Amino acid sequence: MGAERESVIGVVSAVDALDLTADAHVHTGFSAGRDAVGVVVSAADRAGLGALTFADQVGPETTWLSTYADSVRRAQRRTEMKLRIAAEVEVVRPDGWLALPPDISYLEALSVAVSRLPLLTGVAGPREVRAMLTAGELSTDQVAEQLVDVTVRGIERASRYAPTQLARPLGLLAQVGLDDAVLGPDLIDALATACRETGTVVEISEAWRSPSPRMVAMLRESGVTLVPASDARYATEVGHWQYVRRV
Repeated sequence: MGAERESVIGVVSAVDALDLTADAHVHTGFSAGRDAVGVVVSAADRAGLGALTFADQVGPETTWLSTYADSVRRAQRRTEMKLRIAAEVEVVRPDGWLALPPDISYLEALSVAVSRLPLLTGVAGPREVRAMLTAGELSTDQVAEQLVDVTVRGIERASRYAPTQLARPLGLLAQVGLDDAVLGPDLIDALATACRETGTVVEISEAWRSPSPRMVAMLRESGVTLVPASDARYATEVGHWQYVRRV
């Protein structure tokens, strides 16, 4: 798939209010979710949504993308809602390498996530990062800098293949017990610049309460486009906003 740009569901300019009739990231039973595509669409319709992006988690071993895409297309024929076929991919190396499936031609967008910290010694989960911080093997500044760097590299790489979204931006900080105040203006600016230059939109995740109100304000001030994303695992969670409305 080429990196040709297309309109992104739920996108609004940085100076406008978020379009809460669009949910930019939901899961189904194909991956991290619990319900079938049709069940999720029905729930979205009941919630009054007009647009929905499916973003199930994928990796190099994923073999079901064709069936996944077919399921969304069948659902599209039964609803006036705009449905979009995307997938959530993980950054797994310091150079921004993504855990992509072999064939992404079925996808209309990529949602990039950094759930673990890619280091030269391997990928470290939240528990490992906390242990390294406690042992003095990593400093808070190093974690912040490395996390921003791999996030920037990841969205730059993803944007070569498809329109890109950033899932749970820098949410790993909270998981390792760090406040995002460790991110100085230079790091926020680096992330914002990468998002603008690659056309990446930033998801405000209802499920993960990420990014923080502080970061939302800074990203908006920097001209980054944000979209509401339930990150729903269950159909009943789709299109229901509490945190998103608050920020």
